[in-house]
Amino acid sequence: MLSYEAIQTFLYQEARALDEGRWADWLSFYADDVTFWMPSWDDDNTLTVDPHNEVSLIYYPSKQGLEDRVFRIETDRSSASTPDTRTGHAISNVEVLSQTDTTIELRFNWTTHSFRYDIVDVYFGTSEYTLDTRGPRPLIKRKYVVLKNDYIHHVLDIYHI
Repeated sequence: MLSYEAIQTFLYQEARALDEGRWADWLSFYADDVTFWMPSWDDDNTLTVDPHNEVSLIYYPSKQGLEDRVFRIETDRSSASTPDTRTGHAISNVEVLSQTDTTIELRFNWTTHSFRYDIVDVYFGTSEYTLDTRGPRPLIKRKYVVLKNDYIHHVLDIYHI
């Protein structure tokens, strides 16, 4: 069982890896069979519920999709990432929803400040994670992200959330 402080540290370290562009470190937080999903808003009060049949802002059914995204960022094959975007993540209201000997369900709020083209954008929302705690360090098995301000001015990418 992980302590609340250890869970917070895990979340802060993942966010810092994104902010510092340490992509291999960031990927090491994820299980191979992770589901990474950010649904879109169907209307002002309803999120889409099926990533296979409805529009999602981001959906990767495994770590392979995240690895491909990182490959594009690192090799300048991503117009969304050129020029580089500087980000700063802030995490708050971390709640442990449930915890067993092998799994932790948690939820938290986040805000990301992003700087690109001499413009600062702010994104905010909530995330729900399922952590697998069977190994030497936790791994994210499920990342569900709700972007609360989805009227965006630029392309949104994995480092914005």
